[in-house]
Amino acid sequence: MQAECSPNNTYSGEMLLALDLGSLIGKKNPPLVGIDISTSGVRLVELSETGKDQLRLERYASEPLPRGAVVDGNIENIEQVTEVVRRLWKKSGSGTRLVALGMPPASVITKKIILASGMLEEELEMQVESEASQYIPFALDEVSLDFDVIGPAQHSPEDVEVLLAATRKEKVEDRVAVAEAAGLKPTVMDIESYAARAAINRIIGQLPKAGQGQIVGLFQIGTQTTHVSALLDGQLIYEREQPFGGNQLTQDIVRAYGLSYEEAETKKRNNDLPEGYEQEILNPFLESAALEVTRAIQFFFTSTPYTRLDQLFLAGGCATIPGLVEVVAGRAKISTSVVSPFTGMQLGPNVREKQLRMDAPSYLVACGLAMRRFG
Repeated sequence: MQAECSPNNTYSGEMLLALDLGSLIGKKNPPLVGIDISTSGVRLVELSETGKDQLRLERYASEPLPRGAVVDGNIENIEQVTEVVRRLWKKSGSGTRLVALGMPPASVITKKIILASGMLEEELEMQVESEASQYIPFALDEVSLDFDVIGPAQHSPEDVEVLLAATRKEKVEDRVAVAEAAGLKPTVMDIESYAARAAINRIIGQLPKAGQGQIVGLFQIGTQTTHVSALLDGQLIYEREQPFGGNQLTQDIVRAYGLSYEEAETKKRNNDLPEGYEQEILNPFLESAALEVTRAIQFFFTSTPYTRLDQLFLAGGCATIPGLVEVVAGRAKISTSVVSPFTGMQLGPNVREKQLRMDAPSYLVACGLAMRRFG
């Protein structure tokens, strides 16, 4: 798991780190695809570099997962998920088998600690292990652990700030097993929220004055949960998860029209629902979503020193639901837009631009994972 960690600062021998691909393969940035395994489906992104800080989207693709295959970020049916990943990779047309995977934030413990500077690598590893045992509620032999020396401690220049990241081994092993069974080679394990942050920081960098001084709120509205984060000058200043997602709208459709869950999902995506759907089902959901967003904003204000948000970005599968941006902006009184992680990128010959506009908000995590190829 690469919690913004360098490959040289890894305590565990588990597949929880970003391997130094350059030294292994002899190429600075060998091809790498990002694969995001979520509750609703699996998404793949492959990027290439066309110049300094210039990226090109070579291909992207998604495949839905059977209901129950992944629950609360846990892979419940390895065979089903493996088959979907295998099908997705073939569908994408990618020839790249090196992959970056993500771990749900809720399954990862992160903690910043202060240690004395100047320690040798082995001494640092031993000290990290000792400190980690205080914060991790599991035996260390059950855990995959990674760490990164961030830099000098803010109020103690003779010390260094170190970021710990740990998760249960079986959660890492499940994702590795899926990738390997699908014929792929996992080389990076990131935290999904870190991957999303890498992608959104690239977009913030395209704002006027590179977004300097602006507080940006990001709402990733998934199937079951909404991940809320706020960033200032590229740094995370707040994050939390809320139990709200697009599943609520699907369940409303199921109850209203007597459809199966799968039928409701399909008709929702294709906007193929009876007359009256917008007034009776969609509009109340949009109001609920906007209320969740404004509540989250108020919670941010009351639990931090900050009293403003300058820009809201909506991402996730729900972000493109017609009318959502307008309702949220109207309630929050904040500039609001749907975010595409591919803004400013060149598009490869395999990418259909019209379809991409609809799909892009769902690919924030997958894009951030794919960006690991470049550092």
